[in-house]
Amino acid sequence: MRYISTRGTAPAIEFEDVVLTGLAPDGGLYVPETIPQFSHAELAEMAGLPYTEIAYRVMRPFVGDAIDDETFRRIVHETYTAFNHDAVVPLVQLSHNHHLLELFHGPTLAFKDIALQLLGRLLDHFLGAKGEQGVIMGATSGDTGSAAIEGCKPCENLDIFILHPHERVSEVQRRQMTTVDAPNVHNIAIKGDFDDAQAMVKASFADQAFLEGTRLIAVNSINWARIMAQIVYYVAAGVALGAPHREVAFTVPSANFGNLYAGYMAKRMGLPVKQFVIATNANDILHRTIADNDFSRRALEATLAPSMDIVVSSNFERLLFEAYERDSHAVADLLEAFGQGRAEIDDTPLARLRDVFASHRVDDETILEVIREAQAHTGQLLDPHTACGYRAANVARTDTTTPMITLATAHPAKFEAAIKRAGFDGVPLPEAMHDLMAKDEHYDVLDADLATVQAFVARHRH
Repeated sequence: MRYISTRGTAPAIEFEDVVLTGLAPDGGLYVPETIPQFSHAELAEMAGLPYTEIAYRVMRPFVGDAIDDETFRRIVHETYTAFNHDAVVPLVQLSHNHHLLELFHGPTLAFKDIALQLLGRLLDHFLGAKGEQGVIMGATSGDTGSAAIEGCKPCENLDIFILHPHERVSEVQRRQMTTVDAPNVHNIAIKGDFDDAQAMVKASFADQAFLEGTRLIAVNSINWARIMAQIVYYVAAGVALGAPHREVAFTVPSANFGNLYAGYMAKRMGLPVKQFVIATNANDILHRTIADNDFSRRALEATLAPSMDIVVSSNFERLLFEAYERDSHAVADLLEAFGQGRAEIDDTPLARLRDVFASHRVDDETILEVIREAQAHTGQLLDPHTACGYRAANVARTDTTTPMITLATAHPAKFEAAIKRAGFDGVPLPEAMHDLMAKDEHYDVLDADLATVQAFVARHRH
């Protein structure tokens, strides 16, 4: 399996390189040169299998010959047997034909664990084989950072630097990152928003001279291995509810679009998905683009769903690449126009998107209303991001006879302030995190200045 860039000028590379590289040197994102296909029979055979076996079967074609079968099976098994639910991603029925897919049973209580626990092991495998050291540099709007740290802190050949927007993530989210006391873990609070942090990470990948030859590695959702791992739970949920013999639909709380793009890839691989619903908070670039062809950047709003507080959706480029039938020049032109303020998607690609995707925007007041509504009607207490998905699913689904699967992206305990504002007493942290609020924190507050951040990284790497 080879991987190509959405910008079209970077050379094609193999799986090992795509995991270790992250962003393509031409500024694009890597996608598989060809999309693996599963037959009706192959999908049907997955029904009832353990999650680890489905994961192995779905991801194996993307890995190619970069890892031998025995080693890859071991990596997958070690990754998902560490989760605190035997099903890894259990389904809960909310109402007639509406199901919740719980993606928060990993060590940091968020869906990011599903990919980042795997990615850490893949990085350790490849770097160990090469005898190399690496530096991970990533930006987080809340959940990616802690999941990346948990996935990578045992790695002997890695230093990890995570940038988060200062005072713009929840206390639980921050402490899950900053209370990790390990010599290779470095937390940086940026005096700015997520997009400031993400821009500095992207700039660092574009010019890595500040590391003097040490390999820089991406763990946010620009890394293809994360997308690959997320495809699995779409397939697992789909076959659990009758696919491929019937269609299914998904609603996904969305911001950086990696999660939803993974679902789109599952559809391209053969899973019969009738509809995807994009759920956004007030930072609604994805909703505006699908609904009104308004692909423009607006000022970021701080919301009750902070992990979705993003105004530049990095992985949307991958979907645009497919909507434009892999015309990298058209994608580059569109993104250049977006960078200048506002862009419009051409009619034919937009029609392709609207054929598959619907969208809905949920503001803070509605989030609180939905948390109360969902608990009253289903008995489930939803975190604010999942609440966006719950409302969007009920508003935007086109066919109630098709099973709708709403992705629950985080445990409500991570967002106690929002839960209390909705009128509840709060949510206790799971037993494994009972002492989180008492632990010492370790982080540095830096200006949103590229030279300052790069100097810090260069100074603190091993």
